[in-house]
Amino acid sequence: QVQLVESGGGLVQAGGSLRLSCAASGRTFGSVYFMGWFRQVPGKEREFVAAVSWTSDTYYADSIQGRFTISRDNAQNTIYLQMNSLKPEDTALYYCTASTTFNQARTGTSPYWGQGTQVTVSS
Repeated sequence: QVQLVESGGGLVQAGGSLRLSCAASGRTFGSVYFMGWFRQVPGKEREFVAAVSWTSDTYYADSIQGRFTISRDNAQNTIYLQMNSLKPEDTALYYCTASTTFNQARTGTSPYWGQGTQVTVSS
């Protein structure tokens, strides 16, 4: 199993920034190649935000391209999501994911999910 623990969410004004972190652990973490972020607003489906491969190739949703940056520290088994120029529509519960394939990371079928961290952007 792989355990994922997110942190860094909070309340911020529109135009502000937040940095999310996700620390991974577990005996099967070596099988994880992609890590990433999804977000969800109550009543809506989970939405892909970004993903990063073990070799730091990055992938982004069009809605956040140019504003968010995903990165990973393999030595610390941690990924980060730097979120700049936040908008009220970025308000959501953000989930960290860990996947063995890109398809899992991109489609939300990752076998491992964190508990989520709330991001609220006020207008």
